[in-house]
Amino acid sequence: MADTTNDPSRRKPAHPYLSGNFAPIQRVQPLVACSYTGIIPVDLAGGEYVRNGGNPVANESLGRDAHWFDGDGMLTGVAFTLDGEKGKIQPKFVNQYILTDVFISTVTSPSITTPLLPSIATLVNPLSSLLTITLRILRALLLVLLSHLPGSKQGIKKISVANTALVYHDGRALATCESGPPMRIALPDLDTVGWYNGEKCEGEPQAIDGLGFGGKGPLSFFREWTTAHPRVDPDSKELLLFHSTFVPPYVHYSIVKPSDIKSAPGSSVSSDRFQNAAVPGIQSAKMMHDFGVSKHHTIIMDLPLSLDPLNLAKNTPVVAYDPTGRSRFGVFPRYSPDKVRWFETRACCIFHTANSWDSVTVDSTSGKERIESVDMLACRLTSASLVFSAGGLAAPVPTKTVPDEEREEEQCRLYYYEFCVGFQGRDEIRHQWALSAIPFEFPSVRESSSMSFAKYIYGCSVSDSSFGAALGRAVKMNALVKMDVERLIERGKSDPPTAISGCVDNRKVDEIVNSKHADDPIKVFLMPEDWYAQECSFVARQDGTFEDDGWLLSYVFDESQLQADGECRPGASSELWIIDAKSMREVIAKIQLPQRVPYGLHGRWFSKGDVQNQRPIERLRSLPSDAKMGTKSSLLWQAWMALRRSLELSLA
Repeated sequence: MADTTNDPSRRKPAHPYLSGNFAPIQRVQPLVACSYTGIIPVDLAGGEYVRNGGNPVANESLGRDAHWFDGDGMLTGVAFTLDGEKGKIQPKFVNQYILTDVFISTVTSPSITTPLLPSIATLVNPLSSLLTITLRILRALLLVLLSHLPGSKQGIKKISVANTALVYHDGRALATCESGPPMRIALPDLDTVGWYNGEKCEGEPQAIDGLGFGGKGPLSFFREWTTAHPRVDPDSKELLLFHSTFVPPYVHYSIVKPSDIKSAPGSSVSSDRFQNAAVPGIQSAKMMHDFGVSKHHTIIMDLPLSLDPLNLAKNTPVVAYDPTGRSRFGVFPRYSPDKVRWFETRACCIFHTANSWDSVTVDSTSGKERIESVDMLACRLTSASLVFSAGGLAAPVPTKTVPDEEREEEQCRLYYYEFCVGFQGRDEIRHQWALSAIPFEFPSVRESSSMSFAKYIYGCSVSDSSFGAALGRAVKMNALVKMDVERLIERGKSDPPTAISGCVDNRKVDEIVNSKHADDPIKVFLMPEDWYAQECSFVARQDGTFEDDGWLLSYVFDESQLQADGECRPGASSELWIIDAKSMREVIAKIQLPQRVPYGLHGRWFSKGDVQNQRPIERLRSLPSDAKMGTKSSLLWQAWMALRRSLELSLA
C-alpha cells in the first residue's frame, strides 16, 4: 500500500496529531535487516522490542476531528535475530496493522474514507453539539450493522482497535485497548492471531469453551472491555485486569491464572476462575485507563473524569472533568474486591501508574508480619488538559470555581501515595506528594521488580518548557529520566513537602542535566537538538548485579527531516536507540530503520523466552480475498449491492 500522507494536493490544514511524525504511515513491511552502529548487547539476542500506537488506515479527510488516542492499531518491532553462522546479532525491522474487525471492515469497504468509529476529539469537545455526537455514533452503528449484511467481507463483532499497549501472559503476546478484549499477536512477525477472552483465544488449536470476560447476558459486550494496562505478576504469573462499563456497578475485575500453575494448599493463587467480580462503591461511569497492583492488593482509581453517554442528556460532553470533584482510590485485597476501602483526596487525573507495593511491619508482640500500607507511584496531572490537547483542542474553562487553597499549576509529575490499610476504620493517605518538580509521564520499571518495592523508575519528560506549555502543542518528549525513588521517598518522609502540591526535589530539567553529582537521585538523558524519543522499556542485563544493570530501548526521530510546512519529507526514517540505563549518558547502539515510526503510545520488550514459549497457532487472521467471497449475478443481488454501495457512500 502506497504512503500518500505527504501528497500536498490532498492535504488540508494540518491537525497536530495528523502531521509531522504524528502522521500515520500506511507502508507495512515484513522482517527486514537493518544497519546499525555501536555494539548490540548479547542479552538482546532472540528478543524483540515492539511498540503499539494508533495509525488510522482511513485517513483521506485530514481536516476531520482526530485524537492521539484514535486510529487503527499498528505494531512496530525490531527483532534481534542471531546469525548462526557468524554468531552475530542482526536487528530486523517489521511493522504490521493489527487485523481487528474494524480494520478489516474498513479496508474492504473502499468507500470509507474516514475512521469508522467517532473520534475521541468529537466526544470531548465542549463545542460538539448533541446532534453532531449523535450523528457520529449513529453512523458508526449503521456501519457496524451494514458489516453484518450480505456483501460484507468482515462483520464487526468487537469495536476495539487494539491500539494502546502490549502485555505477555501465559505464552501469548496481547495488544490491548479499552473498548474490547485483548488481541493475540504472533512474535516476531507481528501477525494477528485472534481475540482473547480470558479463557480461549481465536486461532489456537483445541480452544476450550468458556464465556470469558464478558460472561453472558445483554451487557456481556461491555463487560469484556478491558483496561489497556493489564498487569502480570512476575512471580505468580497471574494476569490482573479490570473492565470499566457504562452501567452499575461500573467496574468489574478479573484475574487469569497461567495454565501450568496448579493451586496448592496455602497458595495465594486461587483455584477458581475469578472473572467479572464487581468492585462496589463507584457511583458513575468514568474514564479509567490504568490501575495499581501490588503482591497482595489492587488499587482502582475513581477520578472525577467521566466517560458517560448519559452526559449528553445533561448537555455535557461524553468525557467531562470536574475540577471540584474528589479523587477516590479503592484499595482491596487481590481476591476480595468486596472488601474495598476508599481513600479520598483532591481532584486530579492519572493515566499511568508506575509501580505499587505493600509495606510490611513486624508486630512487636506476636512477631508476625503485617501489611501497614499499600504504596503507589503514579503520574499525576492537575487537570484533564491532556485529554483535550491530544485532540488539538483547547481545554474548556471550568464552569465550577476551584477553592483557592486547591488551585495548582498545570503539571504532570511522578507522585508518591501511601495508603494506610493497617488499621480498620482509618482510611488515611499518609503521604501524597511529588518526587520531583520536572514533568514525568510514560513510566516504566524493571519487570522483575514490579509489584514490589523497586528502586528505580524510568520515564519521559520535556526540557524546553513547562508541562503546561507543552500541552499547547503536540506533546513531544526530548528527555528520558531515571529516578532513584527509594532515596527520594526516604528524603520526603524525613522532611515531608507540602501535602499534594509539594515536591521533594524542586529542580528543573536543565539544573539536573547540569548536575555534577555522580550519585544524583535523578538522571536525565537529554536528546540532541531536534531529536525526540518515545516511551522507553528497560531490558535487564542477565548477569547484572544491581537493579539498574541494563538498557533502555526507545524509538527516536530527528525532526530536521521535516519540510518547511511541518510534514515529513519522503524517505524520512527513525532509529531505535539502546541506552545504558545505569549511567543514562551513553548510547550503546543506534539501529537505522527503513522508515519512520510515528510518535505512538506504549512499547514492550519481549524476551527470547517469550518468543520461544508462545502457544501453538492453528491459523492467523488475514484480509479476505475476492476469490473467497465468490460472485453472484442475479439481478436481485446486483440491486442489493448497488444499494449497499450507495449506503456506504452516504456514510463515508
